[in-house]
Amino acid sequence: MGPAWTDLKILGIILAAAVALVALAVVFGGPLLADGVEALAPGVGIKEAAKWSFGTTVVLFIVFAIAAGDSLIGELQFMLGGFFAFFLIITVLIAWAF
Repeated sequence: MGPAWTDLKILGIILAAAVALVALAVVFGGPLLADGVEALAPGVGIKEAAKWSFGTTVVLFIVFAIAAGDSLIGELQFMLGGFFAFFLIITVLIAWAF
């Protein structure tokens, strides 16, 4: 019965952290979204799209690297190629759509 309680404690901590993150997102999300909407209102040029694309691509590839486990060392050449391809495509799509 010991290990089951520790598993439930860990689950409780994870759920509490998730609730805290959602609460922070609700509290701070409004002003952040308002700034984002204001920045995108007049339209986005290629320079502004490149900034948004770089941030999006970095976050996306950090998630990919964490999910893959050893891809930061074992498959760096593929990560870099994918990074530049994603960066180019997302930059063009953001500039085109907005």
